Amino acid sequence: MFDQHTYLYVEDDALSRIAMKTIFERVLKSNGLTIFSDSADFMQRVRSLPARPEVFMLDIHVEPHSGFEMLEMLRSDPDYTGATVVALTASVMNEEIERLRTAGFDSTIAKPLIVHQFPQLMRQILNGEPVWHIA
Repeated sequence: MFDQHTYLYVEDDALSRIAMKTIFERVLKSNGLTIFSDSADFMQRVRSLPARPEVFMLDIHVEPHSGFEMLEMLRSDPDYTGATVVALTASVMNEEIERLRTAGFDSTIAKPLIVHQFPQLMRQILNGEPVWHIA
């Protein structure tokens, strides 16, 4: 199921990138993940990908553009307005979750990721179900 889709993960933390890559390859059995280690030239880099990502997973606290700024870029581009955008964040207090919803994120997954829960969360996201996973 997961290998039939394309994903983009924007994350500045090297260990988080390694963990996500490992989860996709070993748990989800998918090679469809592209990773950016920063958000520089974000839309230019997104447009240059060989396949359009179906799910964007954005770290909120990344430089030079935050997850909120990248979301705004995606939502303002006619080719990506309907993209599924998931916030990945360690800031999962109620106020932060409400801010993510209000900003227009489709889902949120708390970090650190819980490996055995991740496949079900991604299945829900791919089925168009909002996921607000904070624990």
